[in-house]
Amino acid sequence: MTRLDARGCAVSGATPAALGAWERALGELLAWRSGADALLEAALADAPHFVMALAMQAWQLLAGRDPARARAARPVLERARRLRATAREHAHLAAIGAMLDDDYERAKAGLGELLRTHPRDVLALHVAHGLDHVTGDVDALAARVNAVRPAWSRTLPGFHAVLAMQAFGLEESGEIAAAERLAHEALNLDPRDARAHHAIAHVHEAAGRADAHVDAWAERTVVATHAWWHLALFQLEQQRFGDALATYDAHVRPAPSAPISDLLDGSALLWRLHLAGIDAGGRWHELAHAWAPRVDDRFCSFNDLHAMLAFVGAGDERNARRLERTLMAAQAEPTRHGRTTRDIGLPACRALRAFARGDDTLALALLASLPPVAHRIGGSQAQRDVLHLTLLRAAERVRRPASPKLTERRCADTLQLR
Repeated sequence: MTRLDARGCAVSGATPAALGAWERALGELLAWRSGADALLEAALADAPHFVMALAMQAWQLLAGRDPARARAARPVLERARRLRATAREHAHLAAIGAMLDDDYERAKAGLGELLRTHPRDVLALHVAHGLDHVTGDVDALAARVNAVRPAWSRTLPGFHAVLAMQAFGLEESGEIAAAERLAHEALNLDPRDARAHHAIAHVHEAAGRADAHVDAWAERTVVATHAWWHLALFQLEQQRFGDALATYDAHVRPAPSAPISDLLDGSALLWRLHLAGIDAGGRWHELAHAWAPRVDDRFCSFNDLHAMLAFVGAGDERNARRLERTLMAAQAEPTRHGRTTRDIGLPACRALRAFARGDDTLALALLASLPPVAHRIGGSQAQRDVLHLTLLRAAERVRRPASPKLTERRCADTLQLR
């Protein structure tokens, strides 16, 4: 039986109870809150033929940069393909298939077509916005949401997330004031929206305001670690290096963990401390050990870059060489990862190794040679900034080699934290 969701989109195979659980799962997903997985399981237990519950489950597995989780989406897709579905639902399944085939651009194009005919499909918008972020498609981040806005109103469930997505896209395009206004408007509709809090954190970072208001989104969200990462960036901006290390220890890496998102935040934070002349001690070794099983993933250049940060930070030459050899082979592959490895991943990783051994001239040459589309490595401007900051530090070292006494003074306030 076909029913309508809360935004008027037809769904197949749902019971009233399953549809209610799915709507609650969607609400948690859109607000970046934890708990969506259990709600989806409940929906599918009540309605095994609920196509959009399976689609959301597959999209959840495909989100992020973890190849093992992505592969787990294939049996979910195969199960959904055996069910009767609407044209809109088939479009979701086709886009999921494109993702599993490593064709992110085809997935984005399919979701774009879907949104032209169903602009209130907020799950499709959520996924497409995430893909724009992962692929570094800065123009699409704002434009995609702008295109569907006329079909939305404040009374529709999920509108707060539409505003939050639009806010983040505007911030990444440099429209800071408009981004902040929309993010606050989103929070007025749903104060729990961690996505909106995240957009405000980026606004504050871009504007140089030291405030990450982490209490609002560091608990029971899927981006809790990232909230603390933003706080640590503000602490670094204020040269509170000891506080930044304390935040790392208490909230970014309080214990060894494997999720890619945690590893990314850990590498990016320790590298910024390293550029500031702060010795992070054994933290680098723990992080490099956690990255080591990822060397042969051949999945995401953004991951590769952050893994190399950990290896060179730890002085782990064996794994740094392993990763470079992997990328040398991967650059010849006719895949998404092969293309980004050729254009960005391999030269950037080589630049980091050169920087670590003090060959600043080579590091500068490699970083300066990255193409204008280097942002396509994905991530936010704040995350990609590690390459720009490294280039600036290498240029500074070429002009004026670091004073050992200055480095010792910068490290002094970290001693009690090791």
